[in-house]
Amino acid sequence: MPLVPPRISRRRALRALVAVLAVLCALVWWLRPFGEPELKGDLTFSTGVQNGVYHRYGLLLEQALAEDMPEVRVRLETSEGSQQNLQRVAAGEADFTVATADAVAKYRVDRKAGAERLRGCARLYDDYVQLVVPAGSPVQSARDLRGKRVAIGQNGSGVRLISERLLTAAGLDPARDITPVAIGIDTMPAELEAGRIDAFFWSGGLPTSAVRELSERFEIRLVQLGDLVEALQASGSPARYYRAAVMPQDAYARARNTSAVATVAVPNLLVTRDDTGAELTEQFTRTVILSRDWIGHQVHAAQLVDLRTAIYTDPLALHEGAARYYRSVKP
Repeated sequence: MPLVPPRISRRRALRALVAVLAVLCALVWWLRPFGEPELKGDLTFSTGVQNGVYHRYGLLLEQALAEDMPEVRVRLETSEGSQQNLQRVAAGEADFTVATADAVAKYRVDRKAGAERLRGCARLYDDYVQLVVPAGSPVQSARDLRGKRVAIGQNGSGVRLISERLLTAAGLDPARDITPVAIGIDTMPAELEAGRIDAFFWSGGLPTSAVRELSERFEIRLVQLGDLVEALQASGSPARYYRAAVMPQDAYARARNTSAVATVAVPNLLVTRDDTGAELTEQFTRTVILSRDWIGHQVHAAQLVDLRTAIYTDPLALHEGAARYYRSVKP
């Protein structure tokens, strides 16, 4: 006599269906990073001046983000530098940016609008402070800039912040003992080449393309700043983010330096706001870390982004989305 399968009640069938759907939902959730992207919308990334490392980094990161988040439209906004970048993110005018740790510390110490809302995503690479003069210049240290026409960076830039601190550490009043010229790296090289300025300060990753290109058509020399490190670090709380550093002689192979150049370095941070979505921040941080080698082929400084140190975003607390990414890759 043939066996007759037992009849399944409607309630049991419904329970089975619910169980199957639960399994499918869990599977979809687990496969989510490898499937169709869910993130959509627009985001703004505030970069820096044209020809500066921030802007070149931003252009390449935009391409990497387009691969990882194709439904998110990324808009790059040039800026004067770190200080303006922080103002934009704090005000909600930009979603992500890069800024030096000393600029972040000063923004917080000064209690500027929205400072408490800033969060870190990653420690990136270090900026090296570069004092550039014509090869035949008599300037051997920042102290020799007295009476000179010196480009010190635009008002909203990180280089403006550190150049004024270095001049002060050298015993010079930035407003009276030099002729300050408020321009950025997009125009500094041409002004030096034309003889309209005697020197310029720049703070950026090594090498900065605008400085390298200048050295290939005009004889320049980089001036040591190592003698100012101690006085600089003693100048206040934000200055604790400065460290002594050395620029290799071949950082700019055509520069007229016969040895490595002692200088000052400061870390760069990837910054966002506390209300930026956790999922967006997690994916953004992932792309920054995973695109390091590709971007580093064109922006050498990006090669120094390191997963082991990226979580140290002092003086900012780490954004929860970024923390989620670091937890996911923790060995």
